Amino acid sequence: MQRQSLREALVAGLVVVIVFSILWAMLSTLSNRIFPWMTVVLGILAGLAIRRAGHGIDWRFPVLAALVTLFGAMVGNVVVAAAFTAAALDTSTLAVLGAVTNMTWPVFFDEVISAADIVYALFAAATAAFYANRRLSRGEYLALRKWREAKAGVAKEQDEFAAIRKKP
Repeated sequence: MQRQSLREALVAGLVVVIVFSILWAMLSTLSNRIFPWMTVVLGILAGLAIRRAGHGIDWRFPVLAALVTLFGAMVGNVVVAAAFTAAALDTSTLAVLGAVTNMTWPVFFDEVISAADIVYALFAAATAAFYANRRLSRGEYLALRKWREAKAGVAKEQDEFAAIRKKP
């Protein structure tokens, strides 16, 4: 329980999003095809990275993995769209990303994001949440269960003691 680190899990998830977005854009431009199912691969990698870096066993880590994956799906789609736009304009992807303004976001969401992208992103978020929780060995699970039972027993004793003190 003390090894859990939400901060390290978040950093690992964001690193996966950045690296994966670059690789996804490179693969898409090299093959001249867009692969929306790569979002699911992003979900698996983000979930595994969050599990590995965060050592988490509670509910926060799957939620973090799902949120990071949804963010990563949007970032990945933006980078892929920028890479294709850059190829069409004969410029660099960074130049296209640098030229993004508040006026270009509605166009992006109208023209680039489809219902399939949203479905893939939601499926990827669920996949990331599945892979984010640390898998406990039988001994670790038993120790965690005993710790929770002991913690619940102490809380119950404190409640009983408080009830006794309140009686006149």
